[in-house]
Amino acid sequence: MTPQNTILIVDDDLNVLEVLNARLSSQGFRVLQAPGATEALNIIKRESIDLMISDVKMPGMGGLDLFTIVRSQTPNLPVIFLTAYGTISEAVRAVKAGAVDYLPKPFDGRDLIKKINQILGKKRSANKKIIIPTHIDQDFYWGNSPVMRDLSTLVKRVAVSHVNVLILGDSGVGKGLVASLIHYLGPRKAHPFMAIDCGSTPAGLMESELFGHVKGSFTHAIHDKKGLIEVADQGTLFLDEIGNISPDMQIKLLRFLEERKIRKIGGIHEIPVDCRVISATNSDLHESINESSFREDLYYRLRVITIQMPTLKERKEDIPHLAKYFATRYCEIHDVDMIHFPEKTIKWLCSYPWPGNVRELKNAIEAGIVLCRDGVLTPSDLQLTDIADMPTPNNSAQNTSFSLEENERSTIIRALSQAGGVQKKAADLLGISRRAIHYKIKKYDIDVLKR
Repeated sequence: MTPQNTILIVDDDLNVLEVLNARLSSQGFRVLQAPGATEALNIIKRESIDLMISDVKMPGMGGLDLFTIVRSQTPNLPVIFLTAYGTISEAVRAVKAGAVDYLPKPFDGRDLIKKINQILGKKRSANKKIIIPTHIDQDFYWGNSPVMRDLSTLVKRVAVSHVNVLILGDSGVGKGLVASLIHYLGPRKAHPFMAIDCGSTPAGLMESELFGHVKGSFTHAIHDKKGLIEVADQGTLFLDEIGNISPDMQIKLLRFLEERKIRKIGGIHEIPVDCRVISATNSDLHESINESSFREDLYYRLRVITIQMPTLKERKEDIPHLAKYFATRYCEIHDVDMIHFPEKTIKWLCSYPWPGNVRELKNAIEAGIVLCRDGVLTPSDLQLTDIADMPTPNNSAQNTSFSLEENERSTIIRALSQAGGVQKKAADLLGISRRAIHYKIKKYDIDVLKR
């Protein structure tokens, strides 16, 4: 580590300052010390600082107020917070506001050095030019609705940190794409982004997929295999549909998150791994915790920061823009002239409940482009479930008698009827997961037996 990297440490506990100074100086850093926020601001005025480490709770001006002032004066200065157990929530709020990361007290000095090295970009490949994969930009559209503007701001703030993130939202809202954005906008972008669908991976294969195995550890283990956790070292591990993992795997995952070490199936050596963990689910984990099917301690390890994805019906004003955005994309893919959206089609799109959210809209637009005639997209071209049974946009009196929830309930009932009451078939018709349709059946108190 070269000595020109200057770190400012701020803490009213002189013992902590002494410990930090010894640890950082031994690694070649130039260390400046401040016993309080006022002293820290004076140092920042006269010195060039590469990174600041600050306590959260201090007499007088606290760490969060100090951070607010520092961020207004030097917006690119990375800040790590040291926080006691009782102030973790404040540190999390600081991360959401733009701080880089936090460490709970008592902290491991090695973990701190590792975080500093990552933040200051001392990894070998940190200077590589990184291009965000084009499919992320193509498949995700922020929109102009207030909820999406807020989401965009939050994602950008969270991305620059290393904290674990839990993304919540219905099927089809774009949870996986947001996970990709967090990775590629963050400090780990030069390293792997590894994703696994916990909902579709058989329980018997999950441990091998995540932790890997050694040759001969079971019948078909004909060679050593790295697990996704090990492959994601220095990068990001994305656990999609985390609510579906077995109790046994919950224990193993919790142990990894606590110790940051893995042991392959059949192996005897522990392998240290440093990866960010982003999880996503469309299920109610609080309910799963109450039902004792999901561990509460694992939940809190996964959700240092929570991102709630809005449903499409919560951002209706984005639907016309989304539709035209996807239309432009698929007209290019299918090599056809840009289609026209009549006003009645836009009204249809805005009144449809979209149980499959953005994914369902995207698929419907692609189907419409293939099926429409004379370059004009009509509601019947969209291949939506029993769309002819929905109220017509010209009948405003009838439209006002239906809420979005009622439309969604009716759509699910029609899909169940068409599927003969088989929930999986109905979910496929709607473009949503079995877990999502099960949740909505329960939410709307639909009697499946009568379908």
